Amino acid sequence: MNDVFRALNDPNRRRMIELLKERPMNSGEIAQHFDMKRPSISHHLDILKRADLITGEKKGQFIKYSLNTTIMEDLLNWLITFKK
Repeated sequence: MNDVFRALNDPNRRRMIELLKERPMNSGEIAQHFDMKRPSISHHLDILKRADLITGEKKGQFIKYSLNTTIMEDLLNWLITFKK
């Protein structure tokens, strides 16, 4: 769970998750929403993948990234345990 919180600590990565909530996208589509270079986009996507917050599936020459709802549900369930 520590990797998840580290990944969510960055506002750019949180924005990427928001975008992927709408639909799966490749890195180029994601990059259109940010003012940063492609290597930085790839770095952020890698952190999100290592935290298991997103998945990547190769489609032709591109990788389509999508939100991993299972880890999000696990996180939500864990947070709910603190509610009285």
